[in-house]
Amino acid sequence: MKQLVFDIAPPPLPSLQNFVIGLNGEVLATLRAMLEGSIHERVVYLWGGAGCGKSHLLHGFAAAASAHHLRSCLARDAKMCSEDDAALCDVLLVDDVLALDAQNQNRLFNIMNRLRDGSGLLLASGPYAPMHLNIRQDLASRLAQGLVFQVKCLSDEDKAQALMTHAQGRGFTLPRDVVAYLLSKWKRDLPSLMAVLEALDRYSLEVKRPITVPLAREVLALLLKSS
Repeated sequence: MKQLVFDIAPPPLPSLQNFVIGLNGEVLATLRAMLEGSIHERVVYLWGGAGCGKSHLLHGFAAAASAHHLRSCLARDAKMCSEDDAALCDVLLVDDVLALDAQNQNRLFNIMNRLRDGSGLLLASGPYAPMHLNIRQDLASRLAQGLVFQVKCLSDEDKAQALMTHAQGRGFTLPRDVVAYLLSKWKRDLPSLMAVLEALDRYSLEVKRPITVPLAREVLALLLKSS
């Protein structure tokens, strides 16, 4: 078989537009309202389990902020940007505050104090609600004073609908039994499912066979063998 199926295209960059909403409509509406300036809250904290979309929302918010000509600063690898750099940014994003060590927690606390006295937006995330985080309590209290949302993971039906909608956008119909097979046999996060769907589409075109469960089984076996 040609290399075509192995070259799984990277998933599209996260955006607020391609976030699959599920039960998170209020979260998405709030983030858009923040960017548009129609609400005055400047601190939003998102919490939820792994794979629920917190990182997608943070990166999507950063992209949307750029489109609004706002400068963003993203805390990477559990390290805060400097307080001076944060002062130059309009939007500060912190993915997983629980991963911050004491020094970086202190830096975030000081930045949040500046936010109260100046301008700017903070969007942060973590695995638990603020008061259940094992971080300094004054920082947890500050996070809790903003808007706090639980980001709910997509149900299997949400993922199924997203896959079938994506398939329609690529010009084919994805059978329900193939969706069920992918959900039971492949990685369950949506970007991985979307990527294997695109590989399945390309392989189907290559071998000139319809997309069925046996074809999906072949593709997953080949992908596992090549990994």
